[in-house]
Amino acid sequence: MPIDKKLEELNRRRALADKMGGAEKIARQRERGKLDARERLRLLLDKNSFREIGKIAGKAAYNDDGELEGFSPSNFIFGRGRINGESVVASADDFTVRGGAADAAIHRKFCQAEQMAHELKLPIIRMIDGTGGGGSVKMLEDLGFTYVPFVPGWEHVVQNLKSVPVVALALGPAAGLGAARVAASHYSVMVRGVAQIFTAGPAVVAGLGNGEDLTKEELGGADIHARNGVVDDEAPDEDAAFKMARDFLSYLPPHVGARAERAANHDHVDRREKTLLNAVPDNPRKAYSMRKIVEMVFDRGTVFEMGKRWGRAAITAFARLDGWPVAVLASDPSYLGGSWTADTAEKAKRFIQLADLFRLPVVHLVDNPGFMIGLEAERAATIRRGVEAMNGVYDASVPWATVIIRKAYGVAGAAMSDHTRFQYRFAWPSGDWGSLPMEGGVEVAYKAELEKADDPAAKLAEIKARLNAVTSPFRTAEQFLVEDIIDPRNTRPLLCEFAELAQRRL
Repeated sequence: MPIDKKLEELNRRRALADKMGGAEKIARQRERGKLDARERLRLLLDKNSFREIGKIAGKAAYNDDGELEGFSPSNFIFGRGRINGESVVASADDFTVRGGAADAAIHRKFCQAEQMAHELKLPIIRMIDGTGGGGSVKMLEDLGFTYVPFVPGWEHVVQNLKSVPVVALALGPAAGLGAARVAASHYSVMVRGVAQIFTAGPAVVAGLGNGEDLTKEELGGADIHARNGVVDDEAPDEDAAFKMARDFLSYLPPHVGARAERAANHDHVDRREKTLLNAVPDNPRKAYSMRKIVEMVFDRGTVFEMGKRWGRAAITAFARLDGWPVAVLASDPSYLGGSWTADTAEKAKRFIQLADLFRLPVVHLVDNPGFMIGLEAERAATIRRGVEAMNGVYDASVPWATVIIRKAYGVAGAAMSDHTRFQYRFAWPSGDWGSLPMEGGVEVAYKAELEKADDPAAKLAEIKARLNAVTSPFRTAEQFLVEDIIDPRNTRPLLCEFAELAQRRL
């Protein structure tokens, strides 16, 4: 066949691939409020940056003369593109071709996408819509036999989690292996009302006969998985999900061993926010907004919070200090007083491990009254999860700065930093720390003295006044058991100094 005829054949096959599952299936996809796979790649990536790999792979039908009669493309599309000017591997499941099921997929494409990211040290973004490689009953009937389960290419998934940033966007139902591909990521987002994630779908669950007749949303919607840590965040629509993915990647290096890029900084390093003076109430029982403190301390407009709806006693975010990216771990006293629950500890551990893997300095803003107590906390194995989080803090090797905003009590308070390292640590005058909170323990400790007093209430007030003097943060500073107590307005200049010094080590 002459070259011009071969090119004509190539272009014909490319045009057939562009049709995906056909106009009717694409229209049905849009009726569900979803973009098609090629639109997703176009909107996620920098303009005109996508180069598809394996476009004409699929299932072809031929006539008796060996001529192409029909073509169904693979429902897994991948290639090289750019995000924020940096090369990435991007993939998208095509739900219009048999709902993204395995019997319309070519497993080698999935393997090659993951392997490309690993071997070329490129971030990878998976857009998941369907089972994305799982099995189907029809496929088993067509095969005529069953097989012992295995996942082709999963070894590359495991390697990628150790070596490059991995982002997963759930843009439709994700069951079985599709759900696993969402979870096997450093950052994941699901679109509310459109994406659902489950080990097995409602029909399979109902078939168990356990009385659970649920819709997709009831079984695996955002109200479940954005609150339990299966996904980090939810998005109102696909455009928002794409932006979140791009923002996440902007703080990270392209691979482990590389340094994250510094951004231009238009915020004064020596900015001293007067509002910080009154950010913490005098009443230790009163909550306040740690998020407002975070916004005032870091470069303006650079705070990117992840995991807001789960593990809510801890805030986990990326931000910048004088342009340098840092990982921010902060207490949220507006939720359970900042006490670490089991899921808060899990969230903190995962975030610290992410920061350590990609060599981002950590800034920890502390207001932690301890691990959550009570029957439900014990049932949730809070102490085990808390110890695992504390071990994550001690295992971290990146530069670490701590600012004690208010409370730091017990083992959870000790998880503020690794005490065996140099403590780049500051405390606000509102700092309040110890092995246990003073409140609630006074009556027990001084029970005999109070019982003998003529006026127990007056005696209690006298004892508390004495103890308040003892618990002054300045007494701790006298012993050099806290390094520096600072004017809250100096927090930003000092943390910018830390960020600059941290880069020397990194």
